[in-house]
Amino acid sequence: MTYELSVCTEMLFREFGEPMSLPQLRAVKESGIDAVEFWFWRNKDIDAMERALGETGLSTVTMVSEPQSRAVDPARLDEFVTAVTESLPIAQRLGIPNLVLVAGETREVATDVEQRKALTDALRAAAPYAEEAGITLVLENLNSRIDHVGTYLSSTPLALEILRDVGSANVKMLYDLYHSVVMDEDPAEVLAGSIELIGHVQVADQPGRHEPGSGLVDWKKQVRSLKQLEYQGGIGLEYTPSTGNSAESLRHIRDALVDDATG
Repeated sequence: MTYELSVCTEMLFREFGEPMSLPQLRAVKESGIDAVEFWFWRNKDIDAMERALGETGLSTVTMVSEPQSRAVDPARLDEFVTAVTESLPIAQRLGIPNLVLVAGETREVATDVEQRKALTDALRAAAPYAEEAGITLVLENLNSRIDHVGTYLSSTPLALEILRDVGSANVKMLYDLYHSVVMDEDPAEVLAGSIELIGHVQVADQPGRHEPGSGLVDWKKQVRSLKQLEYQGGIGLEYTPSTGNSAESLRHIRDALVDDATG
């Protein structure tokens, strides 16, 4: 089993230009990577991006639904669904199979039960639009210790429970191994019995959120676990190169993320 690698253009190859610009995408292609990911679409020239993707032949794996909404707040349900319905046509146009969603910050005045229900209701309300569009909504839980202090959804087990409650084949999880490790989770443990709910995986090392191999994560173990769990998707590289050289950072991680997965 070989996992296709994609790079997040918001963090990698920034030395060649703005995210999803033609010079940047050319550099990605020249590095031997065939797929990219990006965050927000409203601040980008969609026409130019479509032309650049066509010229380079790169596919795009994920983008973020926006504007991002506080899905744990029932008062913002319509805002959440509208963001999804306005983002889906862009994803369809660019051939993007996964639309990323986040829960938003914790509401201090609300109980956990109330917030969980609001998030579940929001995902259920958005699911039919994703099903009609043929796109998967991928819910990402974020670490609340370093990068997203105050976020509601920082637990992988909770995210998976919510997805089971939603019960849609078009609503899955974006499992970011970096966020999970920061929260002291064991990936093999938290994903056991739930791999069918994982729509996409992203990685970065810890500490520092740099390339795999730069920190303390045992990548041979983690990739082996994904293989044993029979994860069938791709792996997104969402990190900042430790030396600022994106292509060089890729050379250091290919063996750990690809070759070990084939053994």
